[in-house]
Amino acid sequence: MITKRTSRLAVLVALPAALTLTAGGSSPAFAEGNGAYQINLSQLNNSSSKGTALLSIKGHQLTVKIESEGLVPGQPSAQHLHGSTDGHDFHCPDASDDTNGDGVLTNTEATVDYGNINISLTTKGPTDAMGSGLAVDRMPTADAQGKLSYERTIPVSQAVVDHIKDLHIVQHGIDRNHNNTYDFQGAGKSELDPKLPQEATAPTNCGEVRGAAVGSIPVGGVETGTGPTAEKDVPAAVLGAGGVAFMALTGALTFARRRRGVLLTGHARHAGRTVRSGSNGGAA
Repeated sequence: MITKRTSRLAVLVALPAALTLTAGGSSPAFAEGNGAYQINLSQLNNSSSKGTALLSIKGHQLTVKIESEGLVPGQPSAQHLHGSTDGHDFHCPDASDDTNGDGVLTNTEATVDYGNINISLTTKGPTDAMGSGLAVDRMPTADAQGKLSYERTIPVSQAVVDHIKDLHIVQHGIDRNHNNTYDFQGAGKSELDPKLPQEATAPTNCGEVRGAAVGSIPVGGVETGTGPTAEKDVPAAVLGAGGVAFMALTGALTFARRRRGVLLTGHARHAGRTVRSGSNGGAA
């Protein structure tokens, strides 16, 4: 009877603390409609372009931050969130998607892999796909070193909130003939708009959402950052406040079981001594 009461007491003492962690200690990053996700941008078209981006959601407000380099100096870089909000699995392309073998991966060739534009990452004004996808006058411009910094908060639909992990960033603009400008001599006309050079619309990098929630763009700009680490086989994303509460409760149950085992062992030993003592007394 004492053993059962002690076990129950251990669990009941730990349970309120576990429930408190779950109810009152949850992090906004893990709450519904909130989150932060890192994207590492890797080169396409042998552009040597790379970067790091952060997508953070609060309610229906999406904040996009991008730090990238290796872009064409002084030239606008069209950039978008590509992908699907209906569950289709798109991903970044590679050189094998250059189906005509001309050495340039065009946007049309790459769209098979990374999907259509969902949001145009303009510096101001609309962000729709049709009217703003090629609005180069409202796209960010790389500096003289080919570096670009971008930040904008955009209202988004519930579909984007629900499928943010299915979207990814693509930046456009290459310099095939290495003259620090977009021109028709480098790769001809764009298949999207013949008034634009192919160099202006071909993708220069692409990145997908990786891992769980992260805090901020790593110090140092485009250097790769890391998210939370996992505890052995437990995914890092699970170790939010709810995970801590679960671990606390599990620890309490384990403690109770161990305590019960110790008491039972002690009781058994005591009983054994009693039996042996009684037996010896009878033999005498």
